[in-house]
Amino acid sequence: MFSHIAETTTLRNGVQMPWFGLGVYKANEGEEVQLAVRSAIEIGYRSIDTAALYQNEQGVGQAIRDCEIPREQLFITTKVWNTDQGFETTLQAFEESRKKLGLDYIDLYLIHWPVKEKYVETWRALNKLYAEGLVRAIGVSNFQVHHIKDLMQHSEMIPMVNQIELHPRLTQKTLLDYCKEQQIQVEAWSPLMRGNLMANPTLEVIANKYKKSVAQVILRWDLEHQVVTIPKSVNPSRIIENANIFDFQLTHEDIEAIDALNLDQRVGPDPDNFSF
Repeated sequence: MFSHIAETTTLRNGVQMPWFGLGVYKANEGEEVQLAVRSAIEIGYRSIDTAALYQNEQGVGQAIRDCEIPREQLFITTKVWNTDQGFETTLQAFEESRKKLGLDYIDLYLIHWPVKEKYVETWRALNKLYAEGLVRAIGVSNFQVHHIKDLMQHSEMIPMVNQIELHPRLTQKTLLDYCKEQQIQVEAWSPLMRGNLMANPTLEVIANKYKKSVAQVILRWDLEHQVVTIPKSVNPSRIIENANIFDFQLTHEDIEAIDALNLDQRVGPDPDNFSF
């Protein structure tokens, strides 16, 4: 398992989602994001993760058209931003994202953050989009266990994916275990903790053992935990390096050593206390 970049996990509705993809957070609209996406697709990436907030959906869409890979071989994710949450406004936001991307359908549409008193109605909108075949899978991002339980009290549809901040300093074991119980695929954003782990001594020792970079070890650790991972880069050489994780496997002891680095430390906002 996890021996090729094209390998997929099966979501609860049967849709195949790549284990590995490219995140484009903070990639500038235009040539920068287009180059990143084109470079990734050329070396075998098939999953691209964007969001309305990133303001680069048009560039992602242009790069998709440029690459000439059949649409059905790609897996494109975008997200509804907080200010657009609610039933009607989410439907409008989705249509805007879809037009910017230039796609007939989106593979995965996520609620970006659990905005109080809005995310239930937003989820209802995602259910409608899913029922109409405009999205192949729907899910959430930055949802804690209690947010998911709340959704499930109001809807028969369980999220197919929960995209969360997850890295060796924030292992989120309780949330990870809960999502596995519910057949919700966990996906890691900021898997490299925005570069803050590159000089960690434990990770350096493990990386040297496998003749890999610290980043490669962390991304492999994600996969060993059955977590989809989407490292962000606009540097073609780094995009290639990040993907070079399918020719080694971490031992159980190495995985435990990385797990032990957890400090419940975030680089992004707390989903229970954010103000945007």
